[in-house]
Amino acid sequence: MPGEQVVTTARLHWSIFLRPSLFLLISVALLIGSGSASEEVMIWALRIPGLCFLAIALAVGVDRLIRLWTSEYAVTNKRVLVKVGLIRRDSLELLLTKVEAIGVNQGVIGRLLGFGTLVITGTGGSVNSYPKIGSPLGFRRAVQEQTGTAQNRP
Repeated sequence: MPGEQVVTTARLHWSIFLRPSLFLLISVALLIGSGSASEEVMIWALRIPGLCFLAIALAVGVDRLIRLWTSEYAVTNKRVLVKVGLIRRDSLELLLTKVEAIGVNQGVIGRLLGFGTLVITGTGGSVNSYPKIGSPLGFRRAVQEQTGTAQNRP
């Protein structure tokens, strides 16, 4: 839009990679265990699950990487913009004057690590939820500041 400036952006938190990292660790442990096993049956009893966990780690890791690259969260002086997805694209472009509420849900781990779920409510009752956002309180603060500024404009 003419005269629009980006005030702040947000990204997905690095914690989205915890599950694929756990699968990778299990895979490495099983594959190392299969290398030190002495019986042929024991080698394959560890190697097959190890390779399965490796395949899962790679699939989930690639999915999370694509999700990280294709997710955009921004606040401008006129709108809140959220775009998520590569093939199936979900997009929210909400004028600041139409933002009814913006909430942040954080559990204990989210508070400790600095991530949470953004819940954006527009006028008319539309509710949009976006999990695993890094620094969600800063994003909410920027939306609230810009909403206050937008409401004071003629």
